[in-house]
Amino acid sequence: MATTARVSPPANAAGGDPISGSALALQPESLQAFNRLYATLWSRGELEHNYKEIARLRNARTTNCVFCKNVRFEQAKVAGLTEAKVDLIRDNYASSALSDKEKLVIAYTDVFLKNPAALTDELKSAMTEHFSEAQIVELTAGLAMFMGFSKIAVSLGGMPDSLPVFTMPTPV
Repeated sequence: MATTARVSPPANAAGGDPISGSALALQPESLQAFNRLYATLWSRGELEHNYKEIARLRNARTTNCVFCKNVRFEQAKVAGLTEAKVDLIRDNYASSALSDKEKLVIAYTDVFLKNPAALTDELKSAMTEHFSEAQIVELTAGLAMFMGFSKIAVSLGGMPDSLPVFTMPTPV
């Protein structure tokens, strides 16, 4: 069984959330820059919150980040992402009750996470049919952040072993 390096946050870590209280607080300028970029992705984008949240949750499932799997951003819920839909962001999603656009986000997310070079012309075409170029760039940039920072959290440890599902304000 693989283990992660446990890095403890500084004693003065503040922020009241698991990220600000994590080992990432040892790099406060980087954490602050990430938080600004992440807030920009969520508050100033063109892609609807529910699609970003589907991609974020699919990534969380893949990287097994406890925090990422259990947090729900408020605006995604307002945009219609229910726990029933979250339950469908699993294997066999293609035959689920998710919408075609939601399934497309998951398919794109899976290719991005597993083998971006395997992006087929068919998937590219479907993406451009349903999403603008700006939305695709936003989704892809979001995926890079979701994957990168969830892997940091998992690798450094220090996050809780379990959390209940909870809603928090969308980053702004």
